[in-house]
Amino acid sequence: MKVIAAYLLAVLGGNKSPSGADLKKILGSVGADADEDRIELLLSQVKGKDITELIAAGREKLASVPAGGGGGVAVAASAGGAAAAPAAEEKKEEKKVEEKEESDDDMGFSLFD
Repeated sequence: MKVIAAYLLAVLGGNKSPSGADLKKILGSVGADADEDRIELLLSQVKGKDITELIAAGREKLASVPAGGGGGVAVAASAGGAAAAPAAEEKKEEKKVEEKEESDDDMGFSLFD
């Protein structure tokens, strides 16, 4: 990732075709190690290609990747129907009680006074 980031920084900085030395200089400026093999692999894969086309192709590939997220929660809530609502209310009430108890822990003084 850091080699790709260095490549993109070089392109954004106006260098349309960054060399391995350019990428090493960018990585060295932030104290990151430059792996010669990864740099050469990246440069061989992007040689002669337009960066905007590469980014567009990458976005299309990422669009097909499942993101995970909270899909399981929605399914569980819709499957549970009315039974899920009381459970959610109980959790809210328990959380309110816990928050109230936590606020009493300071015993009337604060570390930041």
